[in-house]
Amino acid sequence: MKKQGLLLILSGPSGSGKGTIVEQLKAKDDFALSISATTRAPREYEQDGVHYFFRTREEFEKMIANQELLEWAEFCGNCYGTPRAYVTEQLQKGQNVILEIEVQGALQVKKLYPEGVLIFLVPPNLEELGRRLTNRGTEDKETINRRIHRALEEMEYVQDYDYVVINDTVPQATQDILDIVHAESMRCSRNKEIKKVFKGEI
Repeated sequence: MKKQGLLLILSGPSGSGKGTIVEQLKAKDDFALSISATTRAPREYEQDGVHYFFRTREEFEKMIANQELLEWAEFCGNCYGTPRAYVTEQLQKGQNVILEIEVQGALQVKKLYPEGVLIFLVPPNLEELGRRLTNRGTEDKETINRRIHRALEEMEYVQDYDYVVINDTVPQATQDILDIVHAESMRCSRNKEIKKVFKGEI
């Protein structure tokens, strides 16, 4: 019997290394990244159902009304959200679904999907965060300072998460998350059929 996967909700300040960690996890056979729905127009290289689920504003509003989204938000005039059906389908296939979203969206998902595992990823300290943001070389000093300020705000929500992972090195942080998944998969609450499995009834 194929065991249902876990929904991993990953948040953390800009510069914490979420994207890098997600790429490491996606390389594993049993991990999948959630695909968002959006009302924005696709870019030339983007495919529907691969990069995003592209929807009209009317279609997106219907998804909201029908509670088909685990969470959603509007940025720069476009809506983005996490389709419940896609996540459920992947979980039932035994995939561990990674949802890389900001704090407010993460807490929104947790209310609708209490079985989800909230992981907060942080650099070792504020000084290291500043160094990483500076070394990107893509933003001016003012933008970096805004990101650091936002990071301090986001840190106030750490206690609302299940786990905190310190991203000192990518290999160790990735392993820490794999260890969390392994431990969570052995929770008694996630193995309610174990007696029937033991007796050979399943």
